[in-house]
Amino acid sequence: MPRDDFRVLAVNPGSTSTKIAVFAGEQPECVRNVEHAEAELAAFRGKPVLEQLPFRLAAIEAVLQSAGYALPSFDAVAGRGGLMRPVVSGTYRINEALLDDLRRAPFGEQHASNLGAFLAVALAQHGGAPAFVVDPVSVDEFTEKARISGSALVERRSLSHALNTKAVARRYARERGSAYEDLRLVIAHLASGISVSAHRGGRMVDVNLAGQEGAFSTERSGSLQLLGVVGLCFSGRYTEGALWDAFIREGGIYSYLGTKDLREVERRIIAGDARAALVFEAMAYQIAKDIGAMATVLDGRVNAILLTGGMARSEKLIAAIREAVEWIAPVVVYPGEDELEALAAGALRVLRGEETAREL
Repeated sequence: MPRDDFRVLAVNPGSTSTKIAVFAGEQPECVRNVEHAEAELAAFRGKPVLEQLPFRLAAIEAVLQSAGYALPSFDAVAGRGGLMRPVVSGTYRINEALLDDLRRAPFGEQHASNLGAFLAVALAQHGGAPAFVVDPVSVDEFTEKARISGSALVERRSLSHALNTKAVARRYARERGSAYEDLRLVIAHLASGISVSAHRGGRMVDVNLAGQEGAFSTERSGSLQLLGVVGLCFSGRYTEGALWDAFIREGGIYSYLGTKDLREVERRIIAGDARAALVFEAMAYQIAKDIGAMATVLDGRVNAILLTGGMARSEKLIAAIREAVEWIAPVVVYPGEDELEALAAGALRVLRGEETAREL
């Protein structure tokens, strides 16, 4: 009988904080959000994200020590997977090939998730425990036709919120007494980046590249008409970095309304702000369009549409999406994104022999 008391440390580095949690089996014993002061992070501006490793590691160790945990006490450590080479879904044992992949960072080295594997290895080595990453953002289970973009110069890539998306798919299957592999699902992860994916046979067969395809979000522009973007690039008014900021950090709702807070947008709508209402409705409209598109990937045979991520806490947004897409399939909402729990679950499946760890 598999053990249910394995102790797993989960580590999820973000741009301004590092979230950690200790799990005994599926039960969280200790959850902390280690905030990193802006003044501390300023020292790393313009530098490779991996230079933050000693700083973040020391902060995590201090928090664990204050909570009474000795580093040799963990059966495994699971870190957020970064922008590594395309991989299939699963739990990956961190080896030198995986770390080298992250050092080379084929899809970008500034993403904080690239720190996850290095932090996990450093924390695990104190007690000789295994270290894993689970469903990294580079999970790629595309069909071949999904890779065709429309120009031979650009291939479509699969970079998404795979960790939370896969966890939600498994949760829905478990709650329904089904196997994930037997379901046909459309899953919309609604956060600062929005990714809408189609799942069939236990694989994420298509997904939009969050922020660069599909619906705009609170800060990302999503799909933009190509010739308009080309014109901006050669207008002489913008540097590459300025346009990157304009489309990825200062696009979407922020570009129209000057706020990234969806609650503030809803307050403006209640106060009678017609422009806020229009932009909010346009975002819901685009999300619904993406869900409809992914339904066609599944030939219109969809068991359920799952809505998750931080913006799924907005009852107004969920109601607007539900009204537009519920004719396709039942809509089930999983607000938030418990990525620490998903990391621990991936490690537990390996420790219990329910899944074989993959390696690069």
